[in-house]
Amino acid sequence: MQLQEIPRVKNITKEDFLARFVKLQKPVVIQELTRDWGAYDKWHLSYIDKIAGDRIVPLYDNRPVSHEDGFNEPHAKMKMSEYIKLLETEPTNYRIFLYNLMKEVPSLQEDFKWPEIGLKLVKQLPMLFFGGENSKVFMHFDIDYSNILHFHFHGKKQCIILPPDQSKYLYKIPHSLISREDIDFDHPDYEKWPALKHAKGYIANLEHGEMLYMPEGYWHYMKYLTPGFSMSLRAFPRHPMNLAKAAYNVLIMRHFDNFMRKRKGQAWIDYKNEQAVTRTHRELGITV
Repeated sequence: MQLQEIPRVKNITKEDFLARFVKLQKPVVIQELTRDWGAYDKWHLSYIDKIAGDRIVPLYDNRPVSHEDGFNEPHAKMKMSEYIKLLETEPTNYRIFLYNLMKEVPSLQEDFKWPEIGLKLVKQLPMLFFGGENSKVFMHFDIDYSNILHFHFHGKKQCIILPPDQSKYLYKIPHSLISREDIDFDHPDYEKWPALKHAKGYIANLEHGEMLYMPEGYWHYMKYLTPGFSMSLRAFPRHPMNLAKAAYNVLIMRHFDNFMRKRKGQAWIDYKNEQAVTRTHRELGITV
């Protein structure tokens, strides 16, 4: 793939952020947006262990999607203290995904501030994401096409993101929000996945306290370079077409896909995986 470094700024005014990035739908890393947050000093794994170690948390790994999986159904559960110990002692594929820890531990809500950055953020409690060294979040885009402010804490995380117009190169699974799960986006096999050679996107390594702005509908692939965790704030899409796509995803696509999984089982998953390749190569005129 053809990836360029995401621009970085230490800080930025609301006016500049809107004009240079939101209006143009371009990503940016803001390095010091969280410097005056309590989270900047406190949000490390040891702190989470101290205040939330007794909570039972849902865990997800990298196993391929199965028709038997429910929507966002976890693959395992354990105490947060046990999970953090696992993160700190050995690499693991187990991740915490979309977990509302702030509801369970309200004191965490005092550690961050809603940024006044020009976006009308959805004022619901933000979700947290945890991962171990080398754990990966498969290439996907969000169901609601939101503009996302993605904050990382404790360690380093690599983010590869691509604009929505690159979907045609990413072997998108029909009736879904993901690409083929057997693609290794760290080391793409261009003989097997030739369309990926044409994909153009961005890459950045986030460090503690940094924030990545991902414009609406962007694809993203995340890899934890060290154990760590992140928080996302979101704003609804500004473009009417993306609002319509979000409504379709939430109200129609998701329910249709769940219905077909129940009706056809694994055959539906296999069919969609085959179609991801067939449709991509047909649209681009690729013969393999």
